[in-house]
Amino acid sequence: MKYKAIFCDIDGTLISFSTHKVPDSTLKALNEAHEDGVKIVIATGRPFGDLEAIKEVPYDAVISLNGADCRWRDGRVISQQFIDYKDFRAMIRFSDQYGFALCLELESGFFINRITPAVVELAEKIDHDLPVVCDIDAKFRELGCGQLAAYFDEALQNKIMPQIPALYASRWYPIFADINVKGLSKGTALEKMAEEFGIRVEDTIAFGDGGNDIPLLTAAGLGVAMGNAGDDVKSAAGYVTGHIDENGFADALHRFQVR
Repeated sequence: MKYKAIFCDIDGTLISFSTHKVPDSTLKALNEAHEDGVKIVIATGRPFGDLEAIKEVPYDAVISLNGADCRWRDGRVISQQFIDYKDFRAMIRFSDQYGFALCLELESGFFINRITPAVVELAEKIDHDLPVVCDIDAKFRELGCGQLAAYFDEALQNKIMPQIPALYASRWYPIFADINVKGLSKGTALEKMAEEFGIRVEDTIAFGDGGNDIPLLTAAGLGVAMGNAGDDVKSAAGYVTGHIDENGFADALHRFQVR
């Protein structure tokens, strides 16, 4: 069938962890699909202001912060949902108690309460500058926030998150978790975007590689896991394509007649 909209994660799906670039084959396939009238939506854990690395991708809209902030490419807001201040304060208390870093992911940048080895590791992994160390409580009260990054392991996550039931954690890299309002995901945002485009969910194809992509892949008409994805992501997908660095994205678009 001919899909009418493509939903794409960024890190590990569009951008290679080894080259920090979008493979030429991926960019070519997306441009061809877009020229044929297929809508392209970025679906990422990144904030809306952190998309410079994919500026050549011809996308129409963005699901950012794992669904907390959805916008058209020109910045017009479709939907937003921020974390409640009392839940943020609970995360701050746990961060101070256990010593893990807590980061605000904002359109204007990344702001953190402390730098830990995990923070440095992730910045190097995605070729990013380190977050700015500041009073994140004051920054939150000034701007609000749709997503936090908590640099803790799964054991600590499982101890903390049940105590803050309004929030949930998801991972695409093992040393940290995205923290969002419960009930939001890339999958719920896909359904919202399909409605905005006036198409059926069945007419969408989605690509991802991380744990936070599982709701996206299961919500889409067809969910495609990259060959570099984890086993949990692959098992949730309808199809597993090749590795990002081996033309996996373009091969899947061609296979399913998107381009």
